[in-house]
Amino acid sequence: MGATVTDPLVGRLVDGRYEIVSRIARGGMATVYLAIDRRLDREVALKVMHAHLAEGSSGGAFVARFRREARSAARLTHPGIVGVYDQGVDGETSYLTMEYVDGSNLRRRVAEQGALTVGEALRVTESVLDALAAAHRGGVVHRDVKPENVLIASDDRVRVADFGLARAVTEVTSTTTGTLLGTVAYLAPELVQRGASDARTDVYAVGVMLFEMLAGQQPFTGETPIQVAFQHVNSEIPAPSSLVTWLPSEVDELVGALAARDPDDRPTDAGAALQLVRRTRAALDDATLARRADVAPSVALPAATDPGPGDDEDTDDAPEGREHVDADATVAVPVGAHERGRTVALPIGLGVLEAPAPTPEAPRRRRWPLLVAVLALAALLGGGTWWYLQVGPGAYTQVPPVVGSSADDAVAAFDAAGLEHTREDAFDPDVPEGEVVATDPGPGERVRKDGTVTFTVSRGPDLVTVPDGVVGAMQADAAAALEAADLAVDYGDAVHDDEAPKGAVLSATLPDGTPAEAGAQVERGATVVLVLSDGPAPVSVTSVVNITVEQAQEQLAPDALGVEVGEEVFHDSVPAGRIVEQSPAAGATAHRGDVVTVKVSKGPETVEMPNLTGKQFDKAKAELEALGLTAKRENVLGGLFGTVRSQSVPTGEQVRKGSEITLTVV
Repeated sequence: MGATVTDPLVGRLVDGRYEIVSRIARGGMATVYLAIDRRLDREVALKVMHAHLAEGSSGGAFVARFRREARSAARLTHPGIVGVYDQGVDGETSYLTMEYVDGSNLRRRVAEQGALTVGEALRVTESVLDALAAAHRGGVVHRDVKPENVLIASDDRVRVADFGLARAVTEVTSTTTGTLLGTVAYLAPELVQRGASDARTDVYAVGVMLFEMLAGQQPFTGETPIQVAFQHVNSEIPAPSSLVTWLPSEVDELVGALAARDPDDRPTDAGAALQLVRRTRAALDDATLARRADVAPSVALPAATDPGPGDDEDTDDAPEGREHVDADATVAVPVGAHERGRTVALPIGLGVLEAPAPTPEAPRRRRWPLLVAVLALAALLGGGTWWYLQVGPGAYTQVPPVVGSSADDAVAAFDAAGLEHTREDAFDPDVPEGEVVATDPGPGERVRKDGTVTFTVSRGPDLVTVPDGVVGAMQADAAAALEAADLAVDYGDAVHDDEAPKGAVLSATLPDGTPAEAGAQVERGATVVLVLSDGPAPVSVTSVVNITVEQAQEQLAPDALGVEVGEEVFHDSVPAGRIVEQSPAAGATAHRGDVVTVKVSKGPETVEMPNLTGKQFDKAKAELEALGLTAKRENVLGGLFGTVRSQSVPTGEQVRKGSEITLTVV
């Protein structure tokens, strides 16, 4: 009968709230169930810790530690982290309620597809590191990063689960049994040797996962978990290109940096590692990102990581049973079969175990005949000779020092040394075209006599052409043309210019200070510094009121301001031909090239004096007032008749408006 039917917790109501529907996975520390939260009416993942962890003298310490780690995990909020909703104890059942992610996990994805494409492997790695970076910023280290804990939702989003659970168990068990818990394929060397972990421990596990996604298999395998752990402690992780030959060196360098054996050689945390992954992705072309290793999908692994017989079919983590290893052990300890994602117990200090104690001396045997001794000696010498020539120093030679020589000379040197060689070409800003830039392995390094040396030949500097029409163009157009030519753009201080509009390019300069002339050959990626026009310079307008237009033009010329007569107006106090008003006003800010508009005085306004002689005074007065003049009456002989006999201004003469005219009346 399947595990879902026989599991006693299926159908049970935990803590009066969580109704267990089915079992999802069973591992070394816990079993995960799909449950319904009756209070909120939603699906959740219920992780129930195995009862034996809470038993014995260390049980109380485990529960307390489990609660603390659960609280730390619950504080983490990030789209890439599986949310922790609740934690509690129901009788002897310690549980954790988490967000239910409908989908699969990275272990199943690799099992079904084999190796992932380079682009997909980097995408998953970026998502995992982004989530871990949020945890590291909060002071939380995962410590059990593995494909089983990388969930891939049905919409292909990547989520990381199980923060702090391995730590909760190990913090307790390491003090009593000298063991640590973890997934052997992804344990960092310092975790195995000293039980120490920090953010770099998570980075190491991510590097191992990236190797597995690219190559379709783990970097270290063995017959037992201890054999695998020894390799993590004592060996550098191999380059993925040792299995997938077409992978570029950038990918090898990335995996080597993330999974460096010395923690100090790794990025300091997931955030720094994420930037390294993104730079690597940007350096790869689309064709490489779309390729995948030719590895057939398979769930079968070497014995050290195969599922044990009798494990449940739906197991996605590890079987419940596992063997612990004493911290003081000095001999290999059988731990049984285990699958890829199994959490196993290992002795802290594994990498520095002492050699096994010698067995009691065996009883003396009879002396062998002399002939047998001679044959044994010959076999020993022969074996030693074979080892020296095939495995030992005799199997190796040194890479010739060909850096700086021509490609032909390098080939001749490799041929003379009996080494296979592969040529690569690369741009180099300093080494002349045709000269060898580098070799892999490097000059003087050991290489097997039947090995291959890759030598890189310079193609000279990678040059591009400066586009035409940069100077004089507007900023956006000039920058677009330079970027299209694979040149970077920077800007100097803007300069005022009377002719060029604001934002126009006045000059373009190369890194060596020379002008970036159209058609010039410069190194790809070089920075062109553009100086932009800030438009005409601002000036303060001076007063030109009460002077002539010619005088105003002369006064404003040093500031490159023009004068324009707007209109001519009558003015009682400003003489004709002089400026009455200006715009902009005196003291205002204008720009060189602007025009000051002025009004020019026509002098006072005048009217023609009419002939008022013989007219009655009242009529004459009204006529004067209609012309804007005033009338003054002077009577002669008493002015009895009221007739104007004479006027103070002769008829036809121009007289200024507002003037007083004296009328003599008889």
